[in-house]
Parts: sequence; structure tokens; C-alpha cells
Amino acid sequence: MPDSTNSLPLALLRRAATAVVQWFDSDYCPDGAEVMRNEPDRVDWVRVMPFVFLHAGCLGVIWTGTSAFAVWTAVALYFIRMFAVTGVHHRYFSHKTYSTSRFGQFLLAIFAGTTVQRGSLWWAYHHRHHHLHSDDPEDAHSPHVHGFWWSHIGWITSRRNFPTDYTKIKDLAKFPELVWLNRFDLVVPILFAFSLFGLGEVLAAQAPQLGTNGWQLLVWGFFISTTFLFHGTGCINSMAHLMGRRRFKTTDDSRNSAILALITLGEGWHNNHHRYQSSTRNGFYWWEFDPTYYGLKLLSFTGFIRGLKPVPRSVLEEGAHADHHASVEAAIKSAQAHPHYSSLRRVVPTAAAIAVATATANQAMLPQKADGPAVHKDVTELAHELKTRGPENPPVI
Repeated sequence: MPDSTNSLPLALLRRAATAVVQWFDSDYCPDGAEVMRNEPDRVDWVRVMPFVFLHAGCLGVIWTGTSAFAVWTAVALYFIRMFAVTGVHHRYFSHKTYSTSRFGQFLLAIFAGTTVQRGSLWWAYHHRHHHLHSDDPEDAHSPHVHGFWWSHIGWITSRRNFPTDYTKIKDLAKFPELVWLNRFDLVVPILFAFSLFGLGEVLAAQAPQLGTNGWQLLVWGFFISTTFLFHGTGCINSMAHLMGRRRFKTTDDSRNSAILALITLGEGWHNNHHRYQSSTRNGFYWWEFDPTYYGLKLLSFTGFIRGLKPVPRSVLEEGAHADHHASVEAAIKSAQAHPHYSSLRRVVPTAAAIAVATATANQAMLPQKADGPAVHKDVTELAHELKTRGPENPPVI
């Protein structure tokens, strides 16, 4: 019989050795990727040491100090690389909401690699899987299934989520250059970090008035900026299914949040996105701030990208219809709660009343499909119709 006392340390040593190799070769799975994907969720501390190192590197500020140039570099790199996450990892590789050349997508993959969020193919595989199983038990980072912290950060520490299933992204896996960047996903981040260090050293020699140097720029521009970038991105996994309002009745609990849209350059319009994933813009309406879309639109004028996909008119009408009904229902509730203010609905212009009501309509029941373009009616008349017909037989607006 084999000695189980000796086999356990050997198994642990082999597991640790595999994790170390995976630091440099993400596709290294000696037992097969499918075996890893079928493991239970648990943290692999050896494999995630580069991630721990990234966070620990922020403490370097204790020794390097700070300067205005370093801080603003960190801020700029946060937003520039957030655009790489949202505009490249997400809206190009995950959803193909626009087109570019083969060389163009290779450059986009290099750009996205500076975000230190694994390779674009790994990112796309997991995001497509998320849409297929959103808020179901199979969803790797649903806060409703796994809890807030696991959805925000824990899921990437589990061995089962390390491999890339190339069979689920065949449209991308047919390009060997993309597979190479995905397999050796530390190459671009390391080169990026060295570039920042080199830039800091050049500036220390050529522009000493800036008060920066290689180590300082490395800490602020790479470690601090990248750590904030990771947690900004993670907010969509952990918070965009918990906070905000639901315009569309999707099969999950995705929500729209203006706050998250500011943090993530437009990704906060998550309920919009889950209703229609193929659109280049997540902010479906002009008042929904979506800097990623604005940047992609500008880039399309250069010819580098093309074929930006719009939101279908039917989806826009469905959303407007849902918002309008939610506003009317909120006005009814407000009138019932404050009957002595009901006369205001006859005095205040209809548009103003709806605008005020919309601000308080967070959790109203919304219809699944639009009945057609909205026609303005007096709020009192709409309230009367809803009250007499009941929610099961809403009036045609």
C-alpha cells in the first residue's frame, strides 16, 4: 500500500509547483483544464501571490514618497486603462460590439494587457459565461449566490477559475497571437512596469523639477493605479447587481447606477447592458454618461475601428415605456401618501411632474415590452386610469 503520510506532502508540493509555473504560463494544466474547472471553490494562495504582490506594492509609497506628477500619473493611468477594460476587454473581445483589423485587435489586446487583469481571451471567456448564467449557481461572481466579497475579489483566487476554456471563444482562439498573449499574460504587465520605472528615471535626470523618479513612478503609476483599477472593475461584479434601479425586466438582478458609471466610464448602466449586450454603448440614452462609448466613437473617426453597433429602436422604446409607467406609479403612491398635495398635479406641468416622480421611482414594477411610443397625457388622467384599471390592465399611453 502507498504511504499516505508521504503522498500528502508530495501532492501539496506538486500543486505548489504547478501554481508557480502558472505564474508564467497560464495554460499550464498538467491534469487538464477541465479537472481544474471541476474543483470546488477555494483560494490557491501560491497561484495568487502575484495578485497579493500587486497590493503589497502599494506600501512602497512609504519609502518613495509622493509628488504631484506621480499622483496625476496614477489618476490618468487609472482612467486610460479603465477604457482598456471597458472598451477593449469588455465591448470588443467579450461582445464584439465593433470591428477592427487583425493587427488592430492585436494592438488592442496589448493595450488591455496593461490593466493586469489576465489576458483578453480569459476575460472574454469568463464574461460570456457570466451572461449565460448571470445570478445563477453557475455564475462565478454573483453576489446573490456567493456573497459580496467573493463576487468582488474572491472568485479570481479560486483554481477553478484560472483556466481559459478556448472552446467557448472559438472566434478569438483562432488567432495564435491572441492565444500567446493570453497564455503568457504577465509579459505585457512586466514590460509596462519596467517602462514606468524607466520613464521615472529619465524624468529624474532630465526634469528634476517634477520631483519624481523611477521607484516613485513605479509605485504610483503601476501598483497604486492598478490596484484601484482592479477594485473599480470589481465593483461591477459585486455592486452592479445590488445597487441602482432596474429599467428592464431581465432574468438576473442587474441594475443601473450613475455612481458606478462614473467609476467605470459607463459600465454602471449594467441593467441596460444585460438587456441588450451587442450595443457599443451601455448608456442607452443621451443623459446616461458613457465615456467609453464617446472614446470609441472618436476612435472610429480615425478608421482604426468601425461598425459600432447601435441600440435597436425597439429596445429604446421599451426602456422609455418602462420609465414612463414607473413615473406614473410613483406619482400615484406620492398622491396617496400626501393627499393634500394632490392638487399640484393639476397645476405643475406634466413634464415637471414626471421628472420629479422619476427621481423616486426605484423599484416600480416594469412591463416587459413596449406598447409603442409614449404620448403625453395629464398626470391626473394617467393616475385615474391606472387606479381604475389596476396593475393587471394598464392604460395605453
